[in-house]
Amino acid sequence: MRGIAAVPSYVVMQPTTLCNLDCVYCYLPMRAVDRRMPVPVAEAVAAAVNPWAAAGRFSVVWHGGEPLAAGREHLAALLAPFGPEVEHHVQTNATLIDDAWCAFFAEHGIRVSVSVDGPRERNGERVTRGGRPAYDRILAGVAALRRHGLPFSALAVVSRPEPGLATELYDYFLDLGCDVLGINIEETEGVNTRTNARDAAAVTGFWAELVGAWRRDPRIHLREVEWSLRYAGAVLAGTADDLLPRRLDPIPTVAQDGSVVVLSPELAGFTDPRYGDFSSGNVLSTPLAEILAGAGRTPWVGEFLTGVEACRSSCPYFGFCGGGHAANRYFELGRFDGTETEHCRNSKIRLLEGVLEHARDHESPAA
Repeated sequence: MRGIAAVPSYVVMQPTTLCNLDCVYCYLPMRAVDRRMPVPVAEAVAAAVNPWAAAGRFSVVWHGGEPLAAGREHLAALLAPFGPEVEHHVQTNATLIDDAWCAFFAEHGIRVSVSVDGPRERNGERVTRGGRPAYDRILAGVAALRRHGLPFSALAVVSRPEPGLATELYDYFLDLGCDVLGINIEETEGVNTRTNARDAAAVTGFWAELVGAWRRDPRIHLREVEWSLRYAGAVLAGTADDLLPRRLDPIPTVAQDGSVVVLSPELAGFTDPRYGDFSSGNVLSTPLAEILAGAGRTPWVGEFLTGVEACRSSCPYFGFCGGGHAANRYFELGRFDGTETEHCRNSKIRLLEGVLEHARDHESPAA
């Protein structure tokens, strides 16, 4: 895995910067401002995406802000330029979902992922702009999805791993009805400057407990656990080198104004005296394919690739994580060519160690 691929596997689109919630741990810098993506931006992206989708599976992920805050009429206009082969996904807080939105999702074939952190008492930091709990509104949106028979994924943020939490969360999401679950340990990122340093044993124990909960009733695809098991199986089979892609997926994020940030959506909307606005170009003036072909020349990207090589040469977990994420390096270390971050420890190293800890504790005795 060296360098950046010229063709991504998906594109992230920001239909609006606005979010109707004000979650305490949110990283987004302009979530109180409604800046909507002009339709020509979507048209320019679709000009590149449609041929890619015709050649193989390809996704567009609508990610805000809160994408539904753009409104159905505007979101429909942004979807219109994309061809029928494109898979559309939306990451939403679900508070705006009603019967009309469910009909919209069905009409446009949009796959929904809901951000919710578990039962009511675990959602205290997901609040409205007035500081009121958003949980009841989230559940109302989920109920609408279930009423219409629309499958959905879930994404939960865990701020304080503790004994018993993993089992509680897994049981909750089984009852919620999602078919895929992703777990994010809170990150120090963007405007969220809270530390994400966590006790190593607590985080490892959380992941080990989560594996146990999943194994008892594996009806949900558990993103992090399945990644880990796939890697462990490949190591045992001697095929681990085949898991990482030959080149990094550029993961282009197209901001509402058409600017393109590669590798880390969390960098969009930020500026730095050394790195500028982190963008590699704007689709309103340069075709997306051309932007991606030249992304490696963006100064901070070159620095990040140097950091990836430093990880390769120094970290025994490189085969599992592939060198981590650019935004975590920047927001934690202040630069891109560093190596280990708290995010690496919490969500890569301790994740894999938690899976292995569970395996050791539950291995069959020797015959």
